[in-house]
Amino acid sequence: MIKHLLTGKDNQTYDIARVAWLISLVAVLLVAGYQVVMHGAVSLRELAESLGIVSGAGGASVWAKKDAEPT
Repeated sequence: MIKHLLTGKDNQTYDIARVAWLISLVAVLLVAGYQVVMHGAVSLRELAESLGIVSGAGGASVWAKKDAEPT
């Protein structure tokens, strides 16, 4: 399932945009988790903004290179 999420149309070639999107998402969630553990709270507004930016940028990067994917 993870391979299917991270590969292009052919389900064989890993897509750098999707991999970067996943790494960015994990990084934001890890920083939020760190904030909760060390400081006891996280700003939900800042977390939502960060997740929105990562989701928007990731979606835009996948969309921008859709014609360059191997078939």
